[in-house]
Amino acid sequence: MHLFTGSLLFLAIAAPWHVLATIRNPPYFDFTMHGGPGDYHGFFWFFFINEQLLRFLNLRYPRDYDTVPRFLFWSLHLAWLFPWSVYIPAVARLNFRPTDRAGRVTLFALCWVAAVLLFFSFSTTQEYYSLPLYPAAALLLGAGMALRSGSTRIETRIISVIAGLSVVIITAILILTRNLPTPGDISGALTQNPDAYTLSMGHLQDLTLSSFAYLRLPLIVAGIACLIGAAGAWLFRGERAFLAIAVMMVIFFQAARLALVVFDPYLSSRPLAETLNRLPKGELIVEGDYNSFSSIFFYHEDRTLILNGRFFVLEYGSYAPDAPQVFIDDKDFVQLWARPARYYLVTTNEATARIKGVAKDLPLFEIASSGGKVILSNQQAEADLVR
Repeated sequence: MHLFTGSLLFLAIAAPWHVLATIRNPPYFDFTMHGGPGDYHGFFWFFFINEQLLRFLNLRYPRDYDTVPRFLFWSLHLAWLFPWSVYIPAVARLNFRPTDRAGRVTLFALCWVAAVLLFFSFSTTQEYYSLPLYPAAALLLGAGMALRSGSTRIETRIISVIAGLSVVIITAILILTRNLPTPGDISGALTQNPDAYTLSMGHLQDLTLSSFAYLRLPLIVAGIACLIGAAGAWLFRGERAFLAIAVMMVIFFQAARLALVVFDPYLSSRPLAETLNRLPKGELIVEGDYNSFSSIFFYHEDRTLILNGRFFVLEYGSYAPDAPQVFIDDKDFVQLWARPARYYLVTTNEATARIKGVAKDLPLFEIASSGGKVILSNQQAEADLVR
């Protein structure tokens, strides 16, 4: 493993940036074990104490994350690595004795997987914490599949059955949604479950039967993928069966990409940002959580104020001595909105009623909406600019 020289190489690559970030963001060494509103202890504390140690102990501030039970943290790997996770029993038949190169490699990969799983089993557990083990897991699964024993054929048949059931489910969904209309974008057919969004797959809870009407093309492509996998895994053996399963997953990933295109107005604010870039120049205000509107900041051309957004990922840095003065509250908003200058506000459809209450008798014009989000302004805009 070359621990000494490998560690020196690691430090040569990683240390300079962290050292520079610490120097640029004092205080340099703060070891307090507590963080709270308004506290600022520099980069060293934030990155090493708060983001590493306190997060491990579930004491990080702000607590903008959620955890999953350890059993779920372990068992979700069956989903993350599917369909290859079906071959986990084949891994048990590998040689882990370090008597030759093959044995040393498989033993190293096993230790790699175990170290990641055990380490995070004692910390706050989130699904994506296990990502570093996937290269080693892929090596072990591939080695187990290469044995081509009798049980491997059974595991391949299991994939065939699961893929076949998926074809049946997809077909049923397509039949049930064949006559459902698809007005606007998919956001109108989804539910809202913000409490689940700190989990990597939290948005799955937003899906409804009517939302699948917007996903007909991705469903058809996914159905074709599963059909190829089901047939290939059932009819072929060995490498040909593995190749059919790999083809299934390549096509399935294309279905996922097509689905992301459908979800773009909901998960991204790009359409609203492009509308803002066509509108007459004005000061932009974004309300709420930065994560919900991060693509506005990416695609929009001008500086942006943030209304009631001093929490989660932006909270700690917002109290730095040289932090940009972009955070405003409702009182500041009313004062700005009453000015003769042009202002735009990007918020969610659900928050519009609250904004109307805050603005009271001030002008409030809806300029454009997309993905459950809306642009409001204190001045009207021409329709041809909005389109």
